[in-house]
Amino acid sequence: MAAHNATHAPDHTSDSVREREIDAEQTHLDRVYRRLEEKIHEAEFLMDDAAKRGQVGTPGAFAERDAQVFQAGVHLHRLNSEYEDFLFGRIDLLLGKDGKKGPDGAYTSVEPAEGAIEDGRAAIAETLHIGRLGVLDADYSPLVIDWRAPAAAPFYRATPVAPGRVVRRRVIRSKGRKVLGVEDDLMRPEITATLDGQELPAIGDGALMAALGRARSHTMRDIVASIQAEQDMVIRAPAASVTEVEGGPGTGKTAVALHRAAYLLYQDRRRYAGGILIVSPTPLLVAYTEGVLPSLGEEGQVAIRALGSLVDGAEATAYDPPAVSRVKGSSRMQKLLRKAARGALELAAPESSPARLRVVAFGGRIELDADELRGIRHNALGGTAPVNLLRPRARRLILDALWSKSGAARRYTDPELAAEAREGFDEDITTETDFQEFLDAWWPELTPRGVLAAMADERRLGRWARRVLNPREVRQLARSLRRLDEGGHGPLSVHDVALLDELQLILGAPMRPARPREADPLDHLTGLEELSTHADRMGGGRSRRERLEEERTDYAHVIVDEAQDLTPMQWRMVGRRGRHATWTVVGDPAQSSWSDPDEAAVARDEALGTRPRRRFTLTVNYRNPAEIAELAGKVLALAMPGMQSPKAVRSTGLEPRFALAADGAREGRPADDAALAEATVAEAERLLGEVDGTIGVVVAMNRRAQARRWLAPLGERVVALGSLEAKGLEYDATVVVSPAEIADESPAGLRVLYVALTRATQQLTVLSAERDEPDAAGVPDLLRD
Repeated sequence: MAAHNATHAPDHTSDSVREREIDAEQTHLDRVYRRLEEKIHEAEFLMDDAAKRGQVGTPGAFAERDAQVFQAGVHLHRLNSEYEDFLFGRIDLLLGKDGKKGPDGAYTSVEPAEGAIEDGRAAIAETLHIGRLGVLDADYSPLVIDWRAPAAAPFYRATPVAPGRVVRRRVIRSKGRKVLGVEDDLMRPEITATLDGQELPAIGDGALMAALGRARSHTMRDIVASIQAEQDMVIRAPAASVTEVEGGPGTGKTAVALHRAAYLLYQDRRRYAGGILIVSPTPLLVAYTEGVLPSLGEEGQVAIRALGSLVDGAEATAYDPPAVSRVKGSSRMQKLLRKAARGALELAAPESSPARLRVVAFGGRIELDADELRGIRHNALGGTAPVNLLRPRARRLILDALWSKSGAARRYTDPELAAEAREGFDEDITTETDFQEFLDAWWPELTPRGVLAAMADERRLGRWARRVLNPREVRQLARSLRRLDEGGHGPLSVHDVALLDELQLILGAPMRPARPREADPLDHLTGLEELSTHADRMGGGRSRRERLEEERTDYAHVIVDEAQDLTPMQWRMVGRRGRHATWTVVGDPAQSSWSDPDEAAVARDEALGTRPRRRFTLTVNYRNPAEIAELAGKVLALAMPGMQSPKAVRSTGLEPRFALAADGAREGRPADDAALAEATVAEAERLLGEVDGTIGVVVAMNRRAQARRWLAPLGERVVALGSLEAKGLEYDATVVVSPAEIADESPAGLRVLYVALTRATQQLTVLSAERDEPDAAGVPDLLRD
């Protein structure tokens, strides 16, 4: 935890000192921007110069031009993308043990030199500013240190217990080119430090507490500056094998995941050129976090995807009730989908799927009847290859059966003549249009969507699901799939997307003739990565990287956020994208919304394979005040007895508020939806006047649409969301509507309620309805001592 400056240092927090420090940081920021402008002009000059080189017309000049334009364009894009709000930190350091400097111009010593502190006094020997991008001045001295560079590590790792050379850590808040404020932590409060002969001031109550107290917007603000030592250990952990991270609400798991992606790319860009995939549980969380990595300068090589958008061409927009989710997410679906894929071959309409096959050969007619064709199909499906790839096997078995019935094999005693006759027989049969049309109708190309749609027929599904699902589960599954048309198009749930991915594996892509690859005029060049055309790289066309991204299903590193929520079928889907990858898996068992964690654990182990694992635990809750964390802990004790909550590091003095949906609820009379709506809106309006930032209103999943209608007039600062959508998000204030409704909506309901109660950074209101059995003070039964 950060030291409290006022206890250990002179009071330098007057307005005049604060303004002086802000002015000092503004002066430095102005200098950085001037240097950035110089670098941008250099990049633009290189691009102009490269264009002129292209006029020479020789192949070498063209190659040199394109390489130079590409590198200058990348540099220019990076400078422009980092141009806003990229300077966020500073560390003031003691003299180090040696005078060695690293490639970034900073001294490499971690520990202070002997004699750096004398009689409780010390002089600051080096000041480093930390930002998203490293910037050197014209003399190659560091103006800004890239946050991922070794020299920046003390900004995150230094603590009052182990300060190293760090005396003061400063968080700089800026917008565009203007510094708005500074907040300091003293790592060595016991000494008096001087900078340029003046005593080193400390501004504010601590960088961490200030960062936590600021309002959140709907997109995650830059959280690099508040990463603490235990998080940094995870971010910088070696990438080999599997890194597993557990931590309760507010411990920064998502922050760790995002920054680890950027750090791995920084450390070994060539190794991770195959791409890093970050999997988030919901689209809301993707929208909340997707701006963080671009702000750190890692656009393009990191894909942040929701589980419902991992399959190309599919996007989850529907919601499955808990009972249906349990069926679709279960590992039993593997067996059912294999049966459904094979059964779907028999669904062709009688008029389009001939009952018999007739061909003419050797001057006579040869025929296979329905029973014979059925036997051939059964034998063909006995193979282990994907169904669509078994069509050549079926074709060969049909030709074998026709050859046998023709009696030709008996007429040839010479093996060579027999082989020649058989080759001619096969060619004659297969080149006939009638035979090709028969094969298309008898063994059609299956699509994952088509098979999923076929499962909407309850009677048919019951045959396929015998000894896999019980009748009730069959009925629930079939009814949920009726929202799809015959081609499988229509609203998909996040669980449907995992089924589509499994079916793609079971079916396989049909064999097609190879198409000539798109010609690339620069393919003959070597040593130039991702060169296509100048127009592609400058946005005039689809670059090679973009084309590869569309086709990518296997990544070099996979990061799974909120891993405790993945179902067995979702683990299979994610696992297929990391078959050759290293992994980072972050989650919290106490927040799991999946009803059978043991089943999910088996699927998780299958996805991760036998790779060695390194485990970390985050123990500090940076989000919730202690008052909110204590209330949420009561639900955790019910949901998972014996599980410890992370320790909250701050207290606001604001106890959670309890309110009633209507007076009738207190008297045991029903609180209707109108009363619940009125109370919810009233509480959200009250909080709008209490906090500066956003307000999250969490309701049971079946009330999402209602709540959005209720709250729409209040504007963008109020967000209505279902209980399962709240995972990973945070708001300045939260209203949890009817805890009992949330707790009762699924077997994992208590864990889901625990999540809902831990979303607020400042204030929490619990709104009770009749179902909550509130006492006279409005405290629901679930939350009473």
